[in-house]
Amino acid sequence: MTDPARPDTRPPAPATGTHPHPRPAPDATAPAPGRGSRAGARRSLLPRTPPEATRGNALHAGAWWLWALGLATAASRTTNPLLLGLIVGVAGYVVAARRTDAPWARSYGAFVKLGLVVIGLRLVFSVLLGSPLPGSHVLFTLPEVPLPAWAQGIRFGGRVTAEQLVFAFYDGAKLAALLICVGAANALANPARLLKSLPAALYEAGVAVVVAMTFAPNMVADVVRLRGARRLRGRPTGGVKAILQIGLPVLEGALERSVAVAASMDARGYGRTARVPPAVRHTTSALTLGGLLGVCAGTYGLLAAEGAGYGLPVLLLGLGLALAGLWLGGRRSVRTRYRPDRWGPRAWLVSGSGAAVAALMIHAASVDPGGLLPGVVPLTAPAFPLWPAAAVLIGLLPAFVAPVPPEEASQ
Repeated sequence: MTDPARPDTRPPAPATGTHPHPRPAPDATAPAPGRGSRAGARRSLLPRTPPEATRGNALHAGAWWLWALGLATAASRTTNPLLLGLIVGVAGYVVAARRTDAPWARSYGAFVKLGLVVIGLRLVFSVLLGSPLPGSHVLFTLPEVPLPAWAQGIRFGGRVTAEQLVFAFYDGAKLAALLICVGAANALANPARLLKSLPAALYEAGVAVVVAMTFAPNMVADVVRLRGARRLRGRPTGGVKAILQIGLPVLEGALERSVAVAASMDARGYGRTARVPPAVRHTTSALTLGGLLGVCAGTYGLLAAEGAGYGLPVLLLGLGLALAGLWLGGRRSVRTRYRPDRWGPRAWLVSGSGAAVAALMIHAASVDPGGLLPGVVPLTAPAFPLWPAAAVLIGLLPAFVAPVPPEEASQ
């Protein structure tokens, strides 16, 4: 029984025919169990989109450099402005799709401007110094300066033909494309992570470069901070006296950072090496020196039009010897690597696309040299070779397989 003076605080009983915790109504748009499982199975078979780039899955910096060097090798095999423009377009598209907001990613525009300056200088030198290329389409004639007898073969001024300008433009565009490909690698590859991935034999050199790259932005920041402080105090920021008054605190701060870095490196055991037998040291030096000579000779053969036959074998042999020497030289390093960058399947795809572009363009240069090296005497419009152009488009693969930068993924 209940006390009539005390109110009943129990919750009211649910209405007849209802449940105190009713189940939610089924969603009419949800698929049936059997049908949904089959749809999920079909979705799992679709190709996965590139993941968002993180510290753990970021693409290896060496893959970007191999891809860019493949495009540069392809550009070195042709003077066709249509193919060169296509190579530059491929590099620019990949850079726009996969670069970050890091400071080094802004270097691509500087390399493009440098390429345009190279083309302009090549045209100016052709106009002023002339060209041994014969031509019948005279555009204008400059006053010719007589030169002494020991400068035979060189002229300053004279007639300027359309053929020599077109030849100079083709030559300058080739060099500009090489520079832009290198600029693409600089914009996409993290330089600090690239140096971190160096072999153990180059550990000391890599650390020195990393320290230098770290100190340079700090010194620039110190200069900006001191100039701003002088400006707020009403003191001049230009002139020799101001430069000296700004430079001394900057050098003092750099010296303090150097002492702190040296102390931290010594505490971490930097500079300590293991004992290696003399025979191993001599073998390492011979392999490294021979490998570097082979790499230089092979690279020259790939870039020169006459050395396509021996360039690739010599380059591969030199790389093998150099890697063997670096592996032996790494035995003297007694260090561990913290969170090393891994060379995964996406790195193989990116570097392989650049290698495929280079190999196909080298093959095209031996099969159809007229399409890759258009003539200027007589003056004709360059043709657009289809299958070399399709080979260049393989270089777009990194834009679809490389991890997406966080800024792009968030949009």
